[in-house]
Amino acid sequence: MGYPIVHFEIMGKDGEALQDFYSNVMGWKIDANNPMNYGMVDTDAGSAGIAGGVGPTEDGSSQVNIYIEVPDLEAVLDQVQAAGGKVVMPPMEIPDMVTFAQFSDPAGNVIGLVKSYS
Repeated sequence: MGYPIVHFEIMGKDGEALQDFYSNVMGWKIDANNPMNYGMVDTDAGSAGIAGGVGPTEDGSSQVNIYIEVPDLEAVLDQVQAAGGKVVMPPMEIPDMVTFAQFSDPAGNVIGLVKSYS
């Protein structure tokens, strides 16, 4: 069985403007009540779709990210490198929230990994 995509991010220079845009256009409920102004998305679509976030980037760049849930970040990063990809961000933990990493594929696309806790 393959690994599922479990989270998306839509990021840009003006996180608040993006949050307003997607809230108004897509009908998403976005809660950015945190120090990073990271907007946690509730698509209000029941069990359809995946969770996500909308917010600012530190460097002002625009990007869309997907995150794939895996049982072992290091093992998958080793496979990525063996297949010609590169580690962009080694595993990092945000306490009581998530442990994640990022890699780039051979075409340069940056993809996120999230450690599964099940």
